[in-house]
Amino acid sequence: MPILTARQSPSRPTRRRLLQTALVSAAAPFASAGFQIGCYTRPWDQFDYRAGLDGMAEAGYKYAGLMTHKGKTWVIVTTRTTAEEAAAMGAEVRRRGLELASVYVGDFPVEKSVQAGIEGLTHLIDCCAAARSPRALIGGTGKPELVEPYYKVVAECCDYAASKNIGISVKPHGGTNATAAQCRKIIEMVGRKNFGMWYDPGNIFYYSDGKVDPLDDVPDARGLIVGMSIKDYKPPKEVLVTPGTGLVNFRGVLARAREGGFTRGPLLVECLDRRATAAEITAEARKARLFLEEAARS
Repeated sequence: MPILTARQSPSRPTRRRLLQTALVSAAAPFASAGFQIGCYTRPWDQFDYRAGLDGMAEAGYKYAGLMTHKGKTWVIVTTRTTAEEAAAMGAEVRRRGLELASVYVGDFPVEKSVQAGIEGLTHLIDCCAAARSPRALIGGTGKPELVEPYYKVVAECCDYAASKNIGISVKPHGGTNATAAQCRKIIEMVGRKNFGMWYDPGNIFYYSDGKVDPLDDVPDARGLIVGMSIKDYKPPKEVLVTPGTGLVNFRGVLARAREGGFTRGPLLVECLDRRATAAEITAEARKARLFLEEAARS
């Protein structure tokens, strides 16, 4: 596994880097202003999350999402994360001139009991609030026997999240929430205004083994999308792909999402091609940003 060099160290963004980021951001096209174009930490997750934040800033993004990294846990924010740690993460985002748009939160212990699940998700919401994230993203459950209690927990926690000005969303992630239609049933079952869908076109291909095209799937998300993971796909089963180089027709997906009411909100790059160094990943991130800005204008 690659080791960070001093040049790649995530500890502190340089004045020159911040200035470069500001210039790139100022030059970004205004035509995609309705969308918040950003990136998750996942592409850099063989490093500490701060390397990802450095890379996002250097690649010209304005918005960041916390997801995974090389740390004490792979998912950055879990039920073991303290509010103080989450606040420090949010501060690291802002120090680089970025705005935190989403936090992918780890599992909550619904398998123990609904009450334990509520306590876990409430804590995760508190962590999002401490980091100043307006959104908490969950992955759902792949265990059919946990579907009812899992979403009972979500329903019970939505009002608390709303009191913190936080929305909760679920993404297509396999199992009982592998497609937009399945996610719609879940969202309607929960029945809370601040619970919506985080669309993921790459996952539509991935969990259907390439058989379901997100271009055909996304109309089932009409009226429900609050954000999107920008993730591509290549057969036979690969999502670690720089957006624009795989099978996902992002222009078409975004056009159909717009027709369904998704005209503003976060578009966060989740995956890029595999690369060995943080600098190489950042170069891919820059390509993805330029592609996404153009696709969002189409």
